[in-house]
Amino acid sequence: MLLLRHCQSLTRVGHLKTQRHLRVAPPVVSCAFRLLGSSNEGQRSKQHYQHTHSPNWRHALAGLLAGTGAVLAYGLYNSKAERAATTTVQPIGQNSSLPIFTQEEVTKHCSLEERVWVTYKGSVYDITEFVAMHPGGDKILLAAGRALEPFWALYAVHSQDHVLDILAEYKVGELSAEDQRQQQQQQQSVESADPYSSDPDRHPVLRVNSLKPFNAEPPPELLTDNYITPSALFFKRNHLPVPRVDPASYRLHVEGLPGGALTLSLDDLKTRFPKHTVTATLQCAGNRRSEMNEVKQVKGLNWGIAAISNATWSGARLRDVLLAAGYGPDTARWALHVQFEGLDEDVTGTTYGASIPLNKAVSEEGDVLLAYEMNGEDLPADHGYPVRVVVPGTVGARNVKWLGKIVVSAEESGSHWQQNDYKGFSPGTDWDTVDFKSAPAIQELPIQSAITEPTDGAVVGRGAEEVTVKGYAWSGGGREVVRVDVSLDGGKTWHVAQLSSGEKGQPPTPSPPPGRAWAWKLWELTAPLPPEAQEMEIICKAVDSSYNMQPDSVSPIWNLRGVLSNAWHRVKVNIREEEDLLQNQLKTWKWT
Repeated sequence: MLLLRHCQSLTRVGHLKTQRHLRVAPPVVSCAFRLLGSSNEGQRSKQHYQHTHSPNWRHALAGLLAGTGAVLAYGLYNSKAERAATTTVQPIGQNSSLPIFTQEEVTKHCSLEERVWVTYKGSVYDITEFVAMHPGGDKILLAAGRALEPFWALYAVHSQDHVLDILAEYKVGELSAEDQRQQQQQQQSVESADPYSSDPDRHPVLRVNSLKPFNAEPPPELLTDNYITPSALFFKRNHLPVPRVDPASYRLHVEGLPGGALTLSLDDLKTRFPKHTVTATLQCAGNRRSEMNEVKQVKGLNWGIAAISNATWSGARLRDVLLAAGYGPDTARWALHVQFEGLDEDVTGTTYGASIPLNKAVSEEGDVLLAYEMNGEDLPADHGYPVRVVVPGTVGARNVKWLGKIVVSAEESGSHWQQNDYKGFSPGTDWDTVDFKSAPAIQELPIQSAITEPTDGAVVGRGAEEVTVKGYAWSGGGREVVRVDVSLDGGKTWHVAQLSSGEKGQPPTPSPPPGRAWAWKLWELTAPLPPEAQEMEIICKAVDSSYNMQPDSVSPIWNLRGVLSNAWHRVKVNIREEEDLLQNQLKTWKWT
């Protein structure tokens, strides 16, 4: 009972009950029995230390199988003490009793087969036996072979005394002094002639599609952990180097109105205009492009399903700023567009630009912001510091970052990204026949949904009896998602998923006003496993308030740029009998 009192909540332990929930074949038995998995077989002293100082794995296995191991881990995991902030790295000397490993050696231990090693503040840990007991599931494997610090920074629960006590049990050595110095140096900005040298640090869990410019998305299984996406995990879409902007000298220029040009400082935006807050989802036009590549190769970054994220934005309304600059009824007789120019530029001085329709910009219901905060803090550098445009319900490409100029005009932006990109075409149009002037620029995006858990190729045991499926759904133009249908048998039968518009454990939020549903819905479904099936094809499809629905396949919507990819999302999951699962685990055992 003392263990249970340590637990602030046992609700998260529920997913460990194998009789009722999806299990993606965690290698419980393998983790418990494989004691010596070092890739450096010849270093006997290191292996001896790992063996003699490993935790009591027999007790861990017995406890886990009985359910108490998970309770123990979770109870310790949620202790209230704090110690991480005061933990220091002791200098490594020749008299150290612990083996010294290089980062290269640590990196080799990045899977359950090669054992899972991590580093934390100069020490090396073999956490293989703990993976199956981790309250967050196998997400801990995202840090395999790497430093824990950037991952733990996302979750404050790790900054607790008993979490470090658990970690200490798995310590196998120290990181070499040289690699410790290199880790510190990597965190410092490097000045060079490279225009990308001043780009900010990014979280290592992001899946990188392009380094220069930087474009990356979070792992799908992390994307829907939170209704509000942490800034570090919010997908990154840059077209040019990230500019360094001095907030004290920053100026925003508003042009094209009868009153003449208006110049505003960052302080002006914060003090002269009411602060407005909007929770809105941004999605790249190329989200899920990889599925179009499977049909036929397209040109563009190979985005998976996570080039979409949700945040709370705060700033001045664009409408208020345009009114202050002289916008009035006479302007509406000739002006049709509002153009935006960023401060990011290429080596020729060409800046990123885009535009939106004037009626969206000035509408009281449009909620267009000149945002200077994201999730309650100053905008991160990757997301447009100090000011960006947030155009709710509109494709991410029009949400210009590092905003430097606003122009009210009768014409669209002449930018390449407005005129010769981010447009949709027929599947029959190729690069020899395409005419970008023949298609409108993408503004509002179509209905979208995707499955984030389980992932494609996951394995579930027959004894689980049920499977839990999770994902997101969103529609452009402020159209609210009203239903998500999920099939476990390739579309033969369908179930209605439960929708959520807030963080877990929080009371449900009321529906937004019609036409102002800017944020996504997270969804979840728990349903019985199909009887006697050896494989499930899980499908999701969403419906919005205008009864727009996703197309059932990719081929009819394929286009040469791979944009607007919103077909039914499909993942395949294998179902194994418990005996088969055990045999698969036995195959991974390694004895020395």
